[in-house]
Amino acid sequence: MDPTMILVLVCAAACLALVYAEYSGNDRLRTGSKFVASGAFVTLGIVLARAVPEGTAQTYARVILVGLVFGAIGDIALLGRSSRAFLGGLVAFLIGHLAYVAAACVLVPPSVWLSGDGAIALAAIPVVAGAIALRWLWPTLGTMRVPVIVYVLTIVTMVVAAMAVWRAHALPNPQRTWLLVGAVLFFISDIAVARDKFVAKGFANRIWGLPAYFAGQLMIAWSLSGR
Repeated sequence: MDPTMILVLVCAAACLALVYAEYSGNDRLRTGSKFVASGAFVTLGIVLARAVPEGTAQTYARVILVGLVFGAIGDIALLGRSSRAFLGGLVAFLIGHLAYVAAACVLVPPSVWLSGDGAIALAAIPVVAGAIALRWLWPTLGTMRVPVIVYVLTIVTMVVAAMAVWRAHALPNPQRTWLLVGAVLFFISDIAVARDKFVAKGFANRIWGLPAYFAGQLMIAWSLSGR
């Protein structure tokens, strides 16, 4: 079997184990499965990046790898249950999102992200979604308001950047679609994390948030294939 598919299957299996660990309260399984799942998407990115030719594509691949690594760091930080652990995870994911934005900038200059028919209307979707999420969370954020505002602005920018890459055909198909879907899934998973932290803590957030997150990271890693 193709090693990249093995890594995808390992990540998926570890994600399922993680969901079960969250349900059962098994901290040892929770820690082990999260390390495996995160390591799998980072390794997938490394394997795919090795086949990317030198030039702009290689630069894109290297910056995407930075994002994947910081995603894994954020995953490990969130194994902790304290506010400090949450803030550490938030910072790591923020850097990861910024890396994905920078990777998109390698392919499509920000000056043209909103150019062309329908570009502004399309970009308005994540902007409105981010504003709604922020308004929903606002009464419960307390001292976390500034960090969360910065984070929401960053992840919205990431989705807009992925849309720009998709619209400009800056990656071949289906890689450009995988990048966009991955960015959207990451956005969705962050809603689950925010709901768990600020609105209603519980297993229900994990059952959809964790699969969305790991699927999103796998999709973003897969955007490196075929370059």
